[in-house]
Amino acid sequence: MAAAASAAAAAVVVGVPTAVIPNAFFGREIPVQWWNYPALALTALLSGLVLGTYLRPSPPVAPGGRLGSVGGVLSFFAVGCPVCNKIVLLLLGTGGALSYWAPLQPLLALGSLALLAEAALRRLNAQAACPTPTA
Repeated sequence: MAAAASAAAAAVVVGVPTAVIPNAFFGREIPVQWWNYPALALTALLSGLVLGTYLRPSPPVAPGGRLGSVGGVLSFFAVGCPVCNKIVLLLLGTGGALSYWAPLQPLLALGSLALLAEAALRRLNAQAACPTPTA
């Protein structure tokens, strides 16, 4: 339940401001690309798994925290509108955002998913096994 709720929250946190999930608060100058939807879905799924592991007791030094954070931030930049990102516009301008940033976004999405998957694997491997109840 916690992982499902975390996945839904992650989908809203990433999908609403990037306007991959249509809403009245945010818009896009460039239409949503086909790959934004599976990238958002996989980001939500993996983020839910990572966030769900924080609700159980874990070892004092639980691995994967930074990887998950970086992966989540990268996914936000990956599915966002290339010309709506003020940082990219300041660094590259509109032409650069469309010519250079937009083609890199699918690779950024793959990188963010790889980081989230690695964080989930590390967090899940660090979980202690629960004892089996005996009758």
